Amino acid sequence: MTFRHRITLVATAAVAIAVLIASALTYLFVADQLHRQVDNSLRDTAAGLQRGISAGAGQGRGGEPPGAPPGIGASQLRQFLQQRRQAERNGSHSPRLLLQTPKGLLGENRGVFQALGPHGEVLVPPAGGAATLPVDARARNLARSGGHSYFSETRVGSDHLRVLTVALSAGTPARAIQIARSLNEVDHTLFNLRLILALVALGGIALAALLGSLVSRATISPVRHLTEAVEHVTETQDLARRIPSGGGGELSRLATSFNTMLDALASSMRALDASARVQRQLVADASHELRTPVTSLRANIEVLQQGSSLSESDRERLLSDVVEQLEDLTTLINDVIELARGDEPPTVLEEVRFDLLVAEEIAQARRRVPEAHIGEDLQETLVLGDPQRLARAVKNLIDNALKFGPTDGSIEIALIDGELTVRDHGPGIAAADMPHAFDRFYRGASARALPGSGLGLAIVRQVTDAHRGEVSAEDAPGGGTLMRLRLSPLSFDSGETEKPAPAASVSAGRR
Repeated sequence: MTFRHRITLVATAAVAIAVLIASALTYLFVADQLHRQVDNSLRDTAAGLQRGISAGAGQGRGGEPPGAPPGIGASQLRQFLQQRRQAERNGSHSPRLLLQTPKGLLGENRGVFQALGPHGEVLVPPAGGAATLPVDARARNLARSGGHSYFSETRVGSDHLRVLTVALSAGTPARAIQIARSLNEVDHTLFNLRLILALVALGGIALAALLGSLVSRATISPVRHLTEAVEHVTETQDLARRIPSGGGGELSRLATSFNTMLDALASSMRALDASARVQRQLVADASHELRTPVTSLRANIEVLQQGSSLSESDRERLLSDVVEQLEDLTTLINDVIELARGDEPPTVLEEVRFDLLVAEEIAQARRRVPEAHIGEDLQETLVLGDPQRLARAVKNLIDNALKFGPTDGSIEIALIDGELTVRDHGPGIAAADMPHAFDRFYRGASARALPGSGLGLAIVRQVTDAHRGEVSAEDAPGGGTLMRLRLSPLSFDSGETEKPAPAASVSAGRR
């Protein structure tokens, strides 16, 4: 079942339940009112009969008591009793007659009554020939012992009757009376009411189903658009599709959220495509750079395999070349592995004494190049980062300055206010090479004859970007190159960062 059909079904069911409850309450209220009117009419008639019979019993042989209903006087009651006694002496049964109350006494409908004797027998005059009302055990017990009046319903032929049985005082010839009124008109009215309510309920349910279908169609319109957009994106991989999100409410928020998700997904796909392109370019460049040292290494090993034709000095020179080529190859592979990590932020960040880290790298550089003259001015600096990656970036900056500096190895290194500067006194970077200095595998014309893979400063830029810092290269006053690497320092007192540097950027490059 579709979502639209479920909404229509729920709306129709809700309206159907409401209509049925309203119809049932209406029917019960009308039925109660009609029966209440009949009961009130029977009570009023019973009260009049009780007054008339009680007054007639006190008149003796007099006429009818004042205020008694017509035909219900004391003389008539004496006639009832005399005729019953005469019939008993003759051994015959008392004739029975259903007496009708005067027209209008119970409203437009005719009501009937009958009197019950001390044993529950029916006291009726000999005139007439109508059937009597059914007398149940409760009515006979009421005639013998008295008690509270009660209502009951019965059928006489095709008539549905409402019967009120009332006890009389002990001094009257009759001990109880039963007054009945037909419920045929009430039943007919209720039947018509049931028919009308059933038609109204059916019409209401049908209308609810129609309106529910229209409302559900309008309600799920954003959902339909969302479904179509999802199917379109799935089939075509087109992330430019958007859903109209005007108006308010949950569905509009859903459309807005989906559009936002598509925007984020499109940005992620663009970033993923760019990363894939960079990785492919890295693999292509790395394979090209690896081909030369591997070829040279293979050639030297093949020469060494000849063995006997080489002099001892040639063998030692070739072995030295092989070791040096293996070291270069190892460095190149490590650089490629480092670049393959991309610009991902460090997974483990810790507080790092950047000045001590720089000092350690300077000490290692002096051990590698004993003849180097390295001046240093390092302020105490605390940063948040990955110490291994930061050490790699500092090492590459120092090695780059030593490689392209003067022959005496004079360089100056300073760390002030979170900015590390490394200056050499070499020929500097050509203007044409400056924009590409931090590119992968890029080597300027003056650097192509020197050893190296062209990845050192590319790793510096990558590490700096991962730490949300800045790196740049510029011509130094008086000649040479000045490299700048800036990170956001921490406060030694509170451990809180100062104002963070803007997003990682590269304003110039390396050689």
